[in-house]
Amino acid sequence: MRVMSGIIDLDHLARYTGGEKAMNAEILRLFDGQIGEMVGQLRGVIAARDARRWKEITHTIKGAARGVGAFAFGEAAAAAEPVDPANGDRAQQAMARLSEEALAVHDFIRQYLAA
Repeated sequence: MRVMSGIIDLDHLARYTGGEKAMNAEILRLFDGQIGEMVGQLRGVIAARDARRWKEITHTIKGAARGVGAFAFGEAAAAAEPVDPANGDRAQQAMARLSEEALAVHDFIRQYLAA
């Protein structure tokens, strides 16, 4: 099975792991669980119109994504961070982009772990 390229920069991740597959796998597995939970929380944050919590979660996603080399996901989180969840249209657009990027990252990790 061939792992998709470009979703996570494995060279970037290797700076922290030495490129060791077992270490990469553990970090990516933890990251996958974390982002699944946080993206899910954002849906409730939109419903609650909680701007403080929205900024906290998107900021955390941004840093974690950039840390593992998921740069497109990090950029989606950076773009979402200043959005007010009370602005339904903008929040939903940001949520759609975050969800799309999260799915791409999840699929990449699943393929990486299976390879």
